[in-house]
Amino acid sequence: MNNKQLHIFNKLRQYCESEHFKGWDPYDGLNSKIFQNIPLLHKSALCRLIMIQGFKRMPFNLRPLFLVPKEYNSKGIGLFLQGYCNLYTIIEKTSKEDLSKEKERVLSRIHQLAELLIALRSKGYSGSCWGYNFDWQARRLFFFPKNTPTVVATSFCAEALISAYKITRKENYLANALSAVNFVIQDLHRTPQKRGFLFSYSPLPGNDTVYNASLLGSKILSYGYHYTQNTLYKELAGESVLACCDAQKGDGSWSYGMLPVQTWKDSFHTGYNLDCIQEYQTLTGDTTFSAHIENGFKYYIQHFFENDGTPKYYDNKTYPIDIHCPGQLLVTLSKLKKYAEHKELADKVVNWTITNMQDSEGYFYYQLKQFFSSHIPYMRWSNAFMFNALSYYLLEQLQYEK
Repeated sequence: MNNKQLHIFNKLRQYCESEHFKGWDPYDGLNSKIFQNIPLLHKSALCRLIMIQGFKRMPFNLRPLFLVPKEYNSKGIGLFLQGYCNLYTIIEKTSKEDLSKEKERVLSRIHQLAELLIALRSKGYSGSCWGYNFDWQARRLFFFPKNTPTVVATSFCAEALISAYKITRKENYLANALSAVNFVIQDLHRTPQKRGFLFSYSPLPGNDTVYNASLLGSKILSYGYHYTQNTLYKELAGESVLACCDAQKGDGSWSYGMLPVQTWKDSFHTGYNLDCIQEYQTLTGDTTFSAHIENGFKYYIQHFFENDGTPKYYDNKTYPIDIHCPGQLLVTLSKLKKYAEHKELADKVVNWTITNMQDSEGYFYYQLKQFFSSHIPYMRWSNAFMFNALSYYLLEQLQYEK
């Protein structure tokens, strides 16, 4: 294992632990205590949108001035939990006696984060589910109040709890993760397609036909099938996967969603799609969609990374360069068992990202743009995401060297 990259990971870990895993988010502008105390602004969809986008797009941080607190984000905690589970596995595989105390520290952290994640669940739904710690206004398409559960956050959190269960054998972690199946089946709505259907992003209307969201719902159901053998879960998961694979273009690409304003093709959501279809295949044994995985992966590798390791957001232009793009590559290579085949690319992307997007304090930047960039240390979007991604990278490196 490369000592330099392990050092980089530990710098990020130290930063996140020193912040107690709390932080700001690109979309948390509406958490401003000043904004919340002006009802006329807070009730206006246009004002909410301007506030969120202004905070998100500014290259400098307005949050301290506008009294936006650092908080836990459930998806961020899920990503940290998954990263610590991977770190625990890395320590186990190294088999060094001098790491026994570190192993206990990591195990303690796994319990801490798992219990925190359970406490952060959204209340009042049919099963375990998680949302974001801020109100979210997206164009005029939808408004999700704080803690509205989404299938995206729920999928990441449920998967992390399952990983924690595998290490600790604590049944409560597994039970809470599998309870998310009820949220997907009973609380999300479905949009019929020519074949199959798409799961909605949340129980609220307004973001109903997004492919990665539907596939993340399929992943939750696939885990449910794996642990219970309930064939209904496999059937529903498969119908969603079928609809999403039917929407895949002939060149292997996916648009983000079905709406006219969702026709772009981006890197990390493509990675999500591939991961979810692969997980469905692995957990259910249904290999019907293997050609879709291969075609999608070929498009992903060929269109979203430049020869020097620069990670692109979109398939047709370089900027903005978002930290999610290099991070998701490392997860996707691991999930699809393609790390060894694409190790050179992974190394180039990691080295480029460390050189260009990691601060001397250990945290990672949000986005690089052609003329100005955002170096704000977002906890969920940047640091939790890269913590999880680098844990997969280090795990794959260890296995490769063996």
